[in-house]
Amino acid sequence: MEFKLLANTPMGLERVVADEIESLGYETTLENGRVFFEGSEEAIIRTNLMMRTADRIRIIIGDFEVSTFDELFEKTKALPWSDILGPSAEFPVTGRSHKSTLYSVPDVQRIVKKAVVEHLKGEFNIKGKLPETGPRYKIDVSIHKDRALLTIDTSGPALHKRGYRTGQGEAPIKETLAAAMLKLANYDGSKPLIDPFAGSGTIVIEAAMIALNIAPGSNRTFDAEKWDIIPEEEWRKKRMALEEAALYDKEVEIYASDIEERMIQIARDNAMEVGLDDNIQFEVKDVHDLYIREDSVQMVTNPPYGERIGEAKAVEDMYRKVGKLMKGNPTLSVYLMTSSKEFEHLVGQKATKRRKLFNGYIETTFFQYWGKRAED
Repeated sequence: MEFKLLANTPMGLERVVADEIESLGYETTLENGRVFFEGSEEAIIRTNLMMRTADRIRIIIGDFEVSTFDELFEKTKALPWSDILGPSAEFPVTGRSHKSTLYSVPDVQRIVKKAVVEHLKGEFNIKGKLPETGPRYKIDVSIHKDRALLTIDTSGPALHKRGYRTGQGEAPIKETLAAAMLKLANYDGSKPLIDPFAGSGTIVIEAAMIALNIAPGSNRTFDAEKWDIIPEEEWRKKRMALEEAALYDKEVEIYASDIEERMIQIARDNAMEVGLDDNIQFEVKDVHDLYIREDSVQMVTNPPYGERIGEAKAVEDMYRKVGKLMKGNPTLSVYLMTSSKEFEHLVGQKATKRRKLFNGYIETTFFQYWGKRAED
């Protein structure tokens, strides 16, 4: 079966997600927060198990203009729900509406639910109530400028939930955003990597998974694994192939440090959960005590932003230290995300490239400083 699919993306990372989907062999088109592509059941399995930067993978089941509730009901009921959902399917409906005639989200959700119920009862000849005791198919209806997009979520919990986070700090970065930062840094494991503000270890763990070719979805399950339309055997075969492709014995240099001993312990526990504690060197260290002696090191980091009262000066001093490290080692490349508008001024040099990213709801800049090539 061929499906129209979409990957939800964090704002500003559509191109990064599209590049990843294209590297799996699928053609893409982009919209704000969405990357569209087409593929079979295999595409659903591969993208869920292998995508590092997408939020979730959805099947598009309907895409139509709508301006009345009657129209929403009839057009939704006419969609081929029974091609995917079985008679016992559980199907919660979420929704949103923006700049549209049908603005009441609870009513939109209720009518979509009712239309799917009527469709399934008709197709499977069911009298009375649907059982909804079977596998879960989360339906989402999004109406924007009177265009309704109806999708079924294949992922279940969002894809950033890799299954290795046993603990976290106050403001953890999402795993998908950490992976996107590493992709933007062109990190592949061939150069030493350092995160001096490691927190709960998300960036260094994602780096180790990239360097060792470990599938990000290998440690978790997905809603679509329970669906009748995709045999469980296909998931098992793909998981085994990805496990065989992992490079567990590859030598990598990944260094994680943080001033807080508690955070380093959490980071180490998280790495242990995915079997990577031996691939990352953890250390309790203040950034001011950090020296980088090797050539061609990549620093990928998400330092404190100093948003709290009284923290600004300490954070500014940390940023100045990063500037000193770059001056002391011209081959050092720095990829750093911060909400600070003064960052370039504090480090004393303009970034090679800048990119706007959102860390949750905080608008940040991803500053990229490309180090000089080391002399052979």
